[in-house]
Amino acid sequence: MVSTVRADRQGQHRTAFEKNKKRLLMTQNTCGICGMPIDKSLKPPDPMSPVVDHIVPISKGGHPSSIDNLQLAHWTCNRQKSDKLYADGFKKKPQVIGNRNLPQSINWAAYREGG
Repeated sequence: MVSTVRADRQGQHRTAFEKNKKRLLMTQNTCGICGMPIDKSLKPPDPMSPVVDHIVPISKGGHPSSIDNLQLAHWTCNRQKSDKLYADGFKKKPQVIGNRNLPQSINWAAYREGG
């Protein structure tokens, strides 16, 4: 069995990821998934503890360490999101769209509003 290590856990991406993680912990106070406040004093394994979420999952082509692809989230919210992509405007109405439900006429991992 071949074991692969995610890009954000090794090499140059690990350093950039850790730097951006500290930046997010200093500047963000709400969960990027559910929109509720995050108590930064909570530590794992508390389900409401803060973690860094990849907005576009690495497995779907998201950048492993770019600040534009990272957001602060509750551990439990990040766990429920897993490697799914969210519909645009999800903060207004939280709704997960499974990748198999998205029309295949567009590369959703590269999609940006207004682009």
